[in-house]
Amino acid sequence: MSQKTEKPTLSGQRIKTRKRDEKEKYDPVGFRDSVLAGFSEAGDDLESIYKFLDAAGSKLDYRRYGEALFDILIAGGLLAPGGTLVQDGKSCRTETCLFGGDDSMEHVKGWEQVFTKLMRRYKYLEKLLEEEMKKVLVYIKGFNDSERVKLARMTALWISNGSVPPAVLNSLINEHLVKDGLALDFLLNVFVTWKQEKGASSLTTALRKAGIDSSLPEFFPPNKRTEENFKLVFEENGLMEVLRFQKAQANQGNKKDLQKQLEEDISENKPVKDIISSVKDAVVKFHLQEHEVITSLWNTVMGAVEWNKKEELVAEQALKHLRQYAPLFSSFTQTSRSELALIVRVQEFCYENMNFMKVFQKIVLLFYKTDVLSEDTIIKWYKEAHSVKGKSVFLEQMSKFIEWLQNAEEESESAGDD
Repeated sequence: MSQKTEKPTLSGQRIKTRKRDEKEKYDPVGFRDSVLAGFSEAGDDLESIYKFLDAAGSKLDYRRYGEALFDILIAGGLLAPGGTLVQDGKSCRTETCLFGGDDSMEHVKGWEQVFTKLMRRYKYLEKLLEEEMKKVLVYIKGFNDSERVKLARMTALWISNGSVPPAVLNSLINEHLVKDGLALDFLLNVFVTWKQEKGASSLTTALRKAGIDSSLPEFFPPNKRTEENFKLVFEENGLMEVLRFQKAQANQGNKKDLQKQLEEDISENKPVKDIISSVKDAVVKFHLQEHEVITSLWNTVMGAVEWNKKEELVAEQALKHLRQYAPLFSSFTQTSRSELALIVRVQEFCYENMNFMKVFQKIVLLFYKTDVLSEDTIIKWYKEAHSVKGKSVFLEQMSKFIEWLQNAEEESESAGDD
């Protein structure tokens, strides 16, 4: 009698997955429906809305559904790409949101408090809001005019109170938004609100820190990126402070470009007359003022040398170097203002570099003899226009020279009277 062969069986222990370890399906629609149901019970009172959101955070998993939460609080429902709301039934949106209600600052500030208190309660929402804003700002073409105004005003409040960084505004630099003028209109609304609520200095400080000042022209449509239009737009919106700030920043960039070119010319030992021609071209091109240029010239010329560490040798080295470039300085000290800017910068340089403390008077004398500085400017500097840096030391150094200048002036006047 034959025996049946025993079939092989799988052995081992079956591991059961605990319920809490099972990954729940990502369900933003279900999350939205839960929030909308809570809003419906809470009514239109924002304090009741906040209390619901505060209590629901432990159940609704804001960490996972943060994007959906902010979509609802801003637009009243889930946002699809392009800025439209996801439509999947009758109860897919609510008017109890930032976009609901009127355009007043009272309405916007009321919702700002809801967002602020919620992010204080659930700190991880701060980073999620930043990501949300980068997305939502790209969608503004899908919003109506009223919605864009409310979002711009809220953006101004959020940036000014630190809820989101100013750099999120760079999301507006999108080809279609810029071309249609939407990016610029939104930005102007943000700036106007910010200035009204926090002041112009707060606005310009944030722009500088975020580096947005250099990219402001990129918010303008390509065919409107002219200096005249730039000025007109900011003047019409009462944003002269931003205009002045941007011009100052652009001017600073131009001076850096000039300084870089000058450094290259000096390192290549180009003839001084060629350097003068190059600087004059830059002055015309960048609309620079002479008193601004002269300090850059001094900084660059003095920065081109490895100075001797010995105090007794640095004077000879400095005077030899400066004598070579005296025609360059003379070419850009044609006004008393630029002369004064130069002598004050020389004073500050000698104060900041201890080996030059005793060289100041010799440099001034050299510049006087080479027609870089006039006697009127030197006397004015001595009497009233000097810097406080090393004041007593440098005035003492200059006292005999000043006395000589004044005596020579008096003798000249006497001779003229005779």
